[in-house]
Amino acid sequence: MQFIAPDFGRNYAWMSWGRLRYAHTQGILFGFLTNAFFAFLYHAVPILSGRPVTSARLGLWLFGLWNGAVMIAGWGLVLSGVSQPLEWAEFPLVVDALIVLALLMAAVQFLPGFFRRGFDSLYVSSWYILGGLVFTLLSYPMGNVVPEFVPGASGAAFSGLWIHDAVGLFVTPMALAIAYFVIPAVMGRPVYSHFLSMLGFWLLFFLYPLNGTHHYVFSVIPMSAQFSAILASGLLGIVVVIVVFNLFMSMRGSGWLPRDLGLRFIGTSTLFYLVVSLQGSMQAQMSVNQAVHFTDWVVAHSHLAMLGFAGFAAIGGLVHAWQRIPGVAFNARAVAWAYWLLTIGLVTMVVDLTIGGVQQGNLWASSAPFMESVTASRPYWVARVHAGSILTLGFIALLIGLTTRGREARVPERDAVAVPADAPASDGVLVPANEIARGSTS
Repeated sequence: MQFIAPDFGRNYAWMSWGRLRYAHTQGILFGFLTNAFFAFLYHAVPILSGRPVTSARLGLWLFGLWNGAVMIAGWGLVLSGVSQPLEWAEFPLVVDALIVLALLMAAVQFLPGFFRRGFDSLYVSSWYILGGLVFTLLSYPMGNVVPEFVPGASGAAFSGLWIHDAVGLFVTPMALAIAYFVIPAVMGRPVYSHFLSMLGFWLLFFLYPLNGTHHYVFSVIPMSAQFSAILASGLLGIVVVIVVFNLFMSMRGSGWLPRDLGLRFIGTSTLFYLVVSLQGSMQAQMSVNQAVHFTDWVVAHSHLAMLGFAGFAAIGGLVHAWQRIPGVAFNARAVAWAYWLLTIGLVTMVVDLTIGGVQQGNLWASSAPFMESVTASRPYWVARVHAGSILTLGFIALLIGLTTRGREARVPERDAVAVPADAPASDGVLVPANEIARGSTS
């Protein structure tokens, strides 16, 4: 709204654009997605590992630390003007320390069962959970603490790596862990290919750490680093095609619009993952980057990634797990409304800002006065307000869906996991969740 009404909230410092933007980005990453990921892990980890999480008391401490000391305190600080000027790392150092502590607690809470079981018998989802938590523990201090002490372009390079590693080494693995769990559980059969699953996993973690420098194409960072990031970005697009092919083939038979609401969100998330990743590979190329950098095209791209891909996966995982908790309220009609409102709102926003971004880039390239691009962007910003309003209604509908009771019958309360036929030491049968057989499974 402040794009079209710049004076909105001008009398309140905490409503200034810079502070709200910091609260927004950190809120999406930590308040929305991380809470959703942790919540899903409480459902998935005992099934995947065959063992309970480490401690219920530790879980309460983790919940309190994350939402009290990290989110509420972090929001309070950035809205009060206490922050660090780093993209996707705006929380101040004191909050960074608490985030690292909370991530260590999460590793202790969720990972021991996988280590006790042995790496030769891990599910694909288990690999992604391990990779996401372990790599984030390494990359978070690099991107949130190191740039404070490394000046100039070197610090910017570290920051750029985190901008992408936050998505590639935490958000993406967690979202894919949900997809690789929910699809076989709902479909009642293994993933299409265990080999493609593991190929996608290893290539993701090999290539993604190289990508961050593509945020600084045409900068003073050495061209060898820029070219490496551009090449890795192109290769990553191929990797995503492999992963998406495997997921969609695993969903074959569910129809264009699956009846299972959790699977519906997961399928749409997978489609968004394909689009946003191919778009990212294209944006990294120097000619495209030169045309769209700093425009609303990039804003559309980031929303498609964090809400379209990761957000829909997180919602799909929550809906899937929520229906299997005995005694909780669930309203399928409200969740279905949430799906359509979120999809329509997001697609409208992405298409609108992509077109607006192209127009901005063309005007800047023509050397027209900057205010011409502002005037030309106004209709797209008005449309963005309406799209954002639809998204807000979608999240309200989701809240209603998870807190009120509908008339529909509930689904079975326990999952089964499927052993892929091309996995080693497997017999290709469905295994009840409380009697998980050894062997690599999905």
